Amino acid sequence: MDITEAASILQQFCGQNLTSTLAGIEDSAKGLTLKNCPAALRACGARVEVLVAAGLVKKLAAQINVIIHASGILMCLPKILEPDEIVQYLSLGAGNTGRPFDLETNKRVAEFKFVRWRGADAIRQNSLFKDFYQLAEHFTPKRKYLYVLGTDYPLKFLNGRRAIGSVLDKYATLLTRFTATHGNRYETVQDYYQARGTQVTLQDVSSWVSSLVVEGVDELEPPEA
Repeated sequence: MDITEAASILQQFCGQNLTSTLAGIEDSAKGLTLKNCPAALRACGARVEVLVAAGLVKKLAAQINVIIHASGILMCLPKILEPDEIVQYLSLGAGNTGRPFDLETNKRVAEFKFVRWRGADAIRQNSLFKDFYQLAEHFTPKRKYLYVLGTDYPLKFLNGRRAIGSVLDKYATLLTRFTATHGNRYETVQDYYQARGTQVTLQDVSSWVSSLVVEGVDELEPPEA
């Protein structure tokens, strides 16, 4: 079964409105017996193919954030690359698959964060700082970029007073490295950003990937490795 067939089967089962369809099935189920159950199931469209189709769509849906992340990076490339710039590697899947960043060229290293900020985004803040920190600490003469959907919330966070220990709490290896390198020199995100902010360019790419920014979809990032 391919995705087109699966979508068609699910549409047939759902009808115009799944809630209404299920309510109708519930009503028709009253009085069912072993004798008339098979006919009733056929009448409402309940068949093995519906389960198979639903399983296939669910499997693909679990990968949708990875697809969005990869597509977003690819759509940004023509806007980013300079005439004499050469891509050395791309990392498009979940995590960086052994590569340090999402993109490296002969001129830059870069990470992409396709998330929509709402304000109270502790997990997203943690992930953003992780990427910023790794870029800032990376030893290279190349330019460093962190591409985001809007800069207002990221900059508000980076200039905020969250404790470094809180932000890196879920990244034990990075927290150990941070402490070993800097000790207690930087207590808050703001402290670190004020010292290292000029090393990484935070750039808004919303206009480049506007077709990927679906209204109502907040989480556009794949799970981290």
